[in-house]
Amino acid sequence: MTAPAINLPTPTTFDKGEPLLEARQFTRRFGGLVAVNGVDLVLTKGSILSVIGPNGAGKTTFFNMVTGLIKPSSGQLIFHRQDLPTGPLPINITGKPPHFVTAIGIARTFQNIRLFANMTALENVLVGMHSKLGGTVVGALFRPPWTQREELKAAERAQEILDTVNLGWAAGYAAKSLPYGDQRRLEIARALASNPTLLLLDEPTAGMNPQETATMQRFVKQLQVDRGLTILLIEHDMKVVMGISDHIVVLDYGTKIAEGSPAEVRANPRVIEAYLGKSAQIGGEAPRDEGDA
Repeated sequence: MTAPAINLPTPTTFDKGEPLLEARQFTRRFGGLVAVNGVDLVLTKGSILSVIGPNGAGKTTFFNMVTGLIKPSSGQLIFHRQDLPTGPLPINITGKPPHFVTAIGIARTFQNIRLFANMTALENVLVGMHSKLGGTVVGALFRPPWTQREELKAAERAQEILDTVNLGWAAGYAAKSLPYGDQRRLEIARALASNPTLLLLDEPTAGMNPQETATMQRFVKQLQVDRGLTILLIEHDMKVVMGISDHIVVLDYGTKIAEGSPAEVRANPRVIEAYLGKSAQIGGEAPRDEGDA
């Protein structure tokens, strides 16, 4: 069973207003290889920013540094936390571990699906709530009333999230039994369970057919419009990138070579040469890659 199509909202305009995430001279070296080289990036609250570039450009390395899976060699990463009574507060999250990054409002998906295959869809979403729950070892052992109430509320919330991504019907099904496109959306549902302000999507349409890709494109845009999420996206399908991005940053060999609106990036000679070759034009579908530096 697949989800019904979602109507694509009118694209929003990139607003150079409040920053949510700032990378300042972000760099990662692996021995003599510079995977990410002094990248500056500003992600504005409520926008969709896509990071593109050929295979090996450093896109996934950048994501891994943002989410704490690897530490940068140098540079700073500033997150402007939004949920404080006093207003946005800049927090230096450079090199912070993944659990800290998740707790302050940043969630991600992966290029290769990383669901708990033998757990149900509902259980996968519940795992994503872990950082927001107050359960203790004692509570798990003796199950006092407050623990039971929290578990019940968590299950209700998990079901609501599944309904939001049109997977309510799949709550009791094992993740591995779902169609590929539904597994992709389940991974996004698990990320949403941590109630993020910023959502990082690493090639959400990888491996999808054209119909599934179009549905995912509409779904990502809906997350931005309906939930007010800020989204940082890696994607090789240029139709998707140009269709939903407010702003685009282009990497080549770890270095930022261009940024701007989709129209500006599409017409940039350096982008055309680095990404698709001198004779190519951006606007069609770029070759898909299985990995990234």
